[in-house]
Amino acid sequence: MKPRLLIVEDDPNLGEILSEYLALKGYDTTLKRDGEEGGVAFQDSEFDLCILDLMMPKKDGFTLAKEIRKIDEDTPIIFLTAKSMKQDIIKGFTIGADDYMTKPFSMEELLLRIQAILKRSVKKEEEAPFPTTFTLAGLTYYHQENRLITPQKEINLTTKENELLKIFFENVNQTVERSMALKRIWKDDSYFNARSMDVYIAKIRKYLQDEPSLKILTIHGEGFKLVEVND
Repeated sequence: MKPRLLIVEDDPNLGEILSEYLALKGYDTTLKRDGEEGGVAFQDSEFDLCILDLMMPKKDGFTLAKEIRKIDEDTPIIFLTAKSMKQDIIKGFTIGADDYMTKPFSMEELLLRIQAILKRSVKKEEEAPFPTTFTLAGLTYYHQENRLITPQKEINLTTKENELLKIFFENVNQTVERSMALKRIWKDDSYFNARSMDVYIAKIRKYLQDEPSLKILTIHGEGFKLVEVND
């Protein structure tokens, strides 16, 4: 079955070019002209990846991405924008984007990024045994179920949160190198992926606040360390 792509782009020429080019490369493409149409399409069908323009009539790409994330936390999103402002890039990754391309861009580069994202979003068999249930301090972690139970609540983890937490649990009291985590989960240790990982680690730190004996420390110049503090 062909991977299904949702393209939401208000520029009619660019939208048609994207849709036709990616269709020729073996993808099943759906093209919508504004954020409202894109939101309806996402609710009506299942897609393997979304390509969203940021500046669109009726509903911008940021708003559409937030709505998509409320429905589905895992479908990859690539933003297309005419701007390359750092705050917009950070905002996009905070919402849950997987990549970000500034116009004008190379179709070949977009294709390679789509291929890389889809390849790493496919669930693979575990390379090494990992406990079905992992207990640490007051936390119980169910890796296969993407679920974490703290003393206060039960949390359903996103795919990237789940994989990051697995790395930390595998390496308690040991430094997790930033580049290792990026290459293992994002398959690439680029600046943009590093910023994305920082957002996910900030979320995990909030989850761990329910268990004061566990903290994620930043080891400057190296990476991060999940430590168990014994009073």
